[in-house]
Parts: sequence; C-alpha cells; structure tokens
Amino acid sequence: MSVRQRPPQRGAVGQHFLRSSRLAADIVAQAEVAPGDLIVEIGGGTGALTQPLVRTGATVIALERDPALAARLRRRFDRFTSLTVVDEDAGSYCWPREPFAVVANLPFAASGAILAGVLRDPLLPLSRADVIVQWEFAAKHAAVWPATLRSSHWRAWYDVSIVRRLHRTAFSPPPSVDAAVLRLTRRARPLVPPELGETYWEFLTAAFAARTSIRRGLRSLSPLQLKRLAPALGFPLDAQPRDLDAEQWGRLFAAARGERG
Repeated sequence: MSVRQRPPQRGAVGQHFLRSSRLAADIVAQAEVAPGDLIVEIGGGTGALTQPLVRTGATVIALERDPALAARLRRRFDRFTSLTVVDEDAGSYCWPREPFAVVANLPFAASGAILAGVLRDPLLPLSRADVIVQWEFAAKHAAVWPATLRSSHWRAWYDVSIVRRLHRTAFSPPPSVDAAVLRLTRRARPLVPPELGETYWEFLTAAFAARTSIRRGLRSLSPLQLKRLAPALGFPLDAQPRDLDAEQWGRLFAAARGERG
C-alpha cells in the first residue's frame, strides 16, 4: 500500500500523525483489540487509529481536545454507533470505571504527563495500553535498569515492554526523533496491592529524592532490616534507587509495612 504525504494538521504540541493506514491497522491488530472491548483512544487526531479500532467491533471513546479535529472525526465516522468522540483533554477526562484498554498515538511533548495521569491510580481498571511515544521515552521506561521513579511505580501493576520501533518518516509532520509502540499489560499478580498505590508512590518518591544509597536514603527500614534484605533480594547495600528492579522495590515496601515474605 502506498504511503500518502499529508500536509501538517492541527493538534496538540508535539503531535505527529501516522501517514500509513496499513501501519495504523497493524498497530491495532498487534494490540489484540477484540469485539466488545472498551477502548479509549487518546488524541483521535485525523482518525488514523480510529478507523481500524472501530472496525474491530470494539466500543471506542476517542478523546480529541482540538474542536476542528473532533468535528472532523464525527463527520468521518458518523455511521459507527460504537464510537464516541469526546472534546476533552486526557488530563481532565474521567476514566471509565469498567475494564478498558488504551490505544493511542500520544503527543510526544505530553506523553509523560498523560501516562502519569492514567497510571498513577492502579485502582483504575486499565487492562492494557499500547501507545506510540518518543523512542527515548519508551526505552527509558521499558528498561529494567536504570530504573526511574515512574517506571518503578508503574511496574508494580504492569509489565512494560517495547512492541516495535517506528522511524520518524512514518509521521506527518515528521518529528526529529524516532518513535516506539510502548505496551503496558496488567499483571495477573500485582507486586503491591492496588489500594496502596498512593502510599507506594510516596515510599518511592522519598527513596528517589534522597539521591543517595538505599542504605542511607531509605528511612522506613532500619539498617539491620536492610542488611538482611539486601542479599536475599539480590542488591548491595550501596545500591542507588535506580539499581533496584520492580520486584525488589515491591518486597522492600512490604517489609517496610511489616509484611513477611
């Protein structure tokens, strides 16, 4: 299938639209969207992902804060009763209280804030997310090491991986960097109870903010506790917060709460 060059479109800052309908269809197919699924598409844009999404038979909610693009989506897909276009930004959207998945081409400049918003509360029934983001962002948060504050928090409830790499020429207008499809899949067995999401965020924030070794910066555990836990969990006492993986952080949090395991 030929690739069509499109003129620049209006949209959020850092928004780059997919040029190929075949590529968009492949991304939706790899997201394993099934009939009856509830899908939230963040940033419907020109409808590149919206089209293959509605054709799966899923119920699709397309968020689009640009009024002109939202109106264009409604006109283009008016025959699909399974699609709802919402003129709203992801930051102010009230997420579904029933199980849902996210498939989206996120504005590069806002990817971190958008994902932080939807992933901050693990009680949200998000089952999976397949999102197009800047390559460096995806590589940073999909890496086991070095860990980041956000990725350590997200990984308590989600497996994080890169599905594919997308060259900058796949977009219009083309960005200055390549992109990736980042996937987050809900763990069958969470490392931290979802109802403790905010407490866990505070625990991690304090550890990462200390900018020193776990032994000196993690005040919620005694030196003796850390001395016993470090060899059992596989990290040295002089490890930095970025050196611990999600399993290690989850076990340290449980120990700090007085749980055995």
